[in-house]
Amino acid sequence: MTIAVGERLPDATFKEKTKDGPVETTVKDLFSGKKVVLFAVPGAFTPTCSLNHLPGYLDNIDALKGKGVDEVAVVSVNDWHVMGAWAEHSGGMGKIHFLADWNAAFTKALGLDADLSGGGLGVRSKRYSMLVEDGVVKSLNIEENPGQATVSSAAHMLESL
Repeated sequence: MTIAVGERLPDATFKEKTKDGPVETTVKDLFSGKKVVLFAVPGAFTPTCSLNHLPGYLDNIDALKGKGVDEVAVVSVNDWHVMGAWAEHSGGMGKIHFLADWNAAFTKALGLDADLSGGGLGVRSKRYSMLVEDGVVKSLNIEENPGQATVSSAAHMLESL
Protein backbone atom coordinates (compact mmCIF):
# COMPACT_ATOMS: atom_id res chain seq x y z
CA MET A 1 0.00 0.00 0.00
CA THR A 2 1.30 3.47 -0.88
CA ILE A 3 2.01 5.95 1.88
CA ALA A 4 -0.62 8.67 2.12
CA VAL A 5 -0.76 12.30 3.14
CA GLY A 6 -1.00 12.49 6.93
CA GLU A 7 1.06 9.35 7.53
CA ARG A 8 4.46 9.23 9.20
CA LEU A 9 7.48 8.12 7.16
CA PRO A 10 8.69 4.60 8.00
CA ASP A 11 11.97 4.14 9.82
CA ALA A 12 14.87 3.67 7.43
CA THR A 13 18.59 4.17 7.13
CA PHE A 14 20.27 5.70 4.10
CA LYS A 15 23.90 6.10 3.16
CA GLU A 16 25.13 9.47 1.99
CA LYS A 17 28.55 10.51 0.74
CA THR A 18 30.00 13.57 2.42
CA LYS A 19 33.33 15.34 2.07
CA ASP A 20 34.50 13.20 5.01
CA GLY A 21 33.31 9.91 3.51
CA PRO A 22 30.11 7.88 3.79
CA VAL A 23 27.70 8.45 6.67
CA GLU A 24 24.51 6.75 7.68
CA THR A 25 21.47 9.01 7.90
CA THR A 26 18.17 7.87 9.36
CA VAL A 27 14.67 9.13 8.68
CA LYS A 28 14.66 10.45 12.24
CA ASP A 29 17.96 12.33 11.71
CA LEU A 30 16.80 14.04 8.54
CA PHE A 31 13.10 14.70 9.14
CA SER A 32 12.57 15.21 12.89
CA GLY A 33 11.56 18.78 13.67
CA LYS A 34 12.15 19.92 10.09
CA LYS A 35 10.27 20.83 6.94
CA VAL A 36 11.85 18.75 4.17
CA VAL A 37 11.23 18.38 0.46
CA LEU A 38 12.04 14.82 -0.59
CA PHE A 39 12.03 13.79 -4.21
CA ALA A 40 12.78 10.39 -5.67
CA VAL A 41 14.22 9.35 -8.99
CA PRO A 42 14.32 5.95 -10.70
CA GLY A 43 18.09 6.21 -11.08
CA ALA A 44 21.03 8.54 -10.68
CA PHE A 45 22.57 9.66 -13.97
CA THR A 46 19.51 8.59 -15.98
CA PRO A 47 18.36 11.15 -18.58
CA THR A 48 15.19 12.65 -17.05
CA CYS A 49 16.72 12.54 -13.57
CA SER A 50 19.97 14.28 -14.57
CA LEU A 51 18.72 16.65 -17.24
CA ASN A 52 15.39 17.75 -15.75
CA HIS A 53 14.42 16.59 -12.26
CA LEU A 54 17.59 17.22 -10.23
CA PRO A 55 18.55 20.50 -12.00
CA GLY A 56 15.13 21.96 -11.18
CA TYR A 57 15.73 21.39 -7.48
CA LEU A 58 19.30 22.69 -7.63
CA ASP A 59 18.14 25.84 -9.46
CA ASN A 60 15.34 26.42 -6.94
CA ILE A 61 17.02 25.51 -3.65
CA ASP A 62 17.07 29.12 -2.45
CA ALA A 63 13.43 29.68 -3.44
CA LEU A 64 12.39 26.52 -1.58
CA LYS A 65 14.30 27.57 1.51
CA GLY A 66 12.75 31.02 1.19
CA LYS A 67 9.36 29.33 1.61
CA GLY A 68 10.39 27.72 4.89
CA VAL A 69 11.94 24.46 3.70
CA ASP A 70 14.83 23.41 5.94
CA GLU A 71 16.30 20.64 3.78
CA VAL A 72 15.97 19.16 0.31
CA ALA A 73 16.83 15.52 -0.33
CA VAL A 74 16.80 13.18 -3.29
CA VAL A 75 16.53 9.42 -2.83
CA SER A 76 17.25 6.68 -5.32
CA VAL A 77 17.70 2.93 -5.32
CA ASN A 78 21.42 3.20 -6.00
CA ASP A 79 24.48 2.64 -3.84
CA TRP A 80 26.18 5.51 -2.02
CA HIS A 81 29.12 5.51 -4.45
CA VAL A 82 26.78 6.26 -7.37
CA MET A 83 24.78 8.82 -5.41
CA GLY A 84 28.01 10.49 -4.25
CA ALA A 85 29.35 10.64 -7.80
CA TRP A 86 26.04 12.13 -8.95
CA ALA A 87 26.19 14.75 -6.18
CA GLU A 88 29.71 15.74 -7.21
CA HIS A 89 29.01 15.68 -10.97
CA SER A 90 25.83 17.75 -10.64
CA GLY A 91 27.29 20.35 -8.30
CA GLY A 92 24.74 19.36 -5.67
CA MET A 93 27.13 18.11 -2.98
CA GLY A 94 26.40 20.02 0.22
CA LYS A 95 23.24 21.62 -1.19
CA ILE A 96 20.93 18.62 -1.38
CA HIS A 97 21.10 15.34 0.51
CA PHE A 98 21.78 12.52 -1.96
CA LEU A 99 20.32 9.49 -0.16
CA ALA A 100 21.21 5.97 -1.24
CA ASP A 101 18.36 3.53 -0.64
CA TRP A 102 20.68 0.75 -1.83
CA ASN A 103 18.35 -2.17 -1.12
CA ALA A 104 15.05 -0.35 -1.80
CA ALA A 105 13.94 -0.90 1.82
CA PHE A 106 12.65 2.68 2.24
CA THR A 107 11.12 2.74 -1.23
CA LYS A 108 9.31 -0.55 -0.65
CA ALA A 109 8.11 0.56 2.81
CA LEU A 110 6.54 3.61 1.15
CA GLY A 111 4.87 1.38 -1.45
CA LEU A 112 6.55 3.44 -4.16
CA ASP A 113 8.72 0.75 -5.73
CA ALA A 114 8.48 -0.02 -9.42
CA ASP A 115 9.76 -2.92 -11.47
CA LEU A 116 11.62 -1.25 -14.32
CA SER A 117 13.27 -4.47 -15.51
CA GLY A 118 11.85 -3.88 -18.97
CA GLY A 119 14.11 -0.84 -19.24
CA GLY A 120 17.09 -2.69 -17.76
CA LEU A 121 16.90 -1.03 -14.34
CA GLY A 122 15.35 -3.71 -12.10
CA VAL A 123 13.51 -2.69 -8.93
CA ARG A 124 13.62 1.07 -8.55
CA SER A 125 11.61 3.93 -7.11
CA LYS A 126 8.70 5.61 -8.75
CA ARG A 127 9.38 9.27 -9.47
CA TYR A 128 7.73 11.44 -6.84
CA SER A 129 8.11 14.44 -4.58
CA MET A 130 6.73 15.02 -1.12
CA LEU A 131 6.68 17.69 1.52
CA VAL A 132 7.40 16.23 4.94
CA GLU A 133 7.01 18.12 8.22
CA ASP A 134 8.46 16.53 11.35
CA GLY A 135 8.33 13.12 9.66
CA VAL A 136 4.70 13.40 8.49
CA VAL A 137 3.81 13.54 4.79
CA LYS A 138 2.00 16.82 4.03
CA SER A 139 1.86 16.46 0.23
CA LEU A 140 2.68 13.66 -2.19
CA ASN A 141 3.11 14.03 -5.95
CA ILE A 142 3.61 10.77 -7.87
CA GLU A 143 4.43 10.76 -11.58
CA GLU A 144 2.37 8.39 -13.71
CA ASN A 145 5.19 8.12 -16.26
CA PRO A 146 8.73 7.64 -14.89
CA GLY A 147 10.12 9.46 -17.94
CA GLN A 148 8.43 12.72 -16.90
CA ALA A 149 9.12 15.12 -14.05
CA THR A 150 6.14 17.45 -13.98
CA VAL A 151 4.02 16.94 -10.83
CA SER A 152 7.18 15.97 -8.92
CA SER A 153 9.20 18.94 -10.20
CA ALA A 154 10.65 21.74 -8.12
CA ALA A 155 8.42 24.23 -9.94
CA HIS A 156 5.30 22.28 -8.94
CA MET A 157 6.53 21.97 -5.36
CA LEU A 158 7.16 25.73 -5.20
CA GLU A 159 3.64 26.45 -6.46
CA SER A 160 2.16 24.22 -3.77
CA LEU A 161 4.12 25.69 -0.84
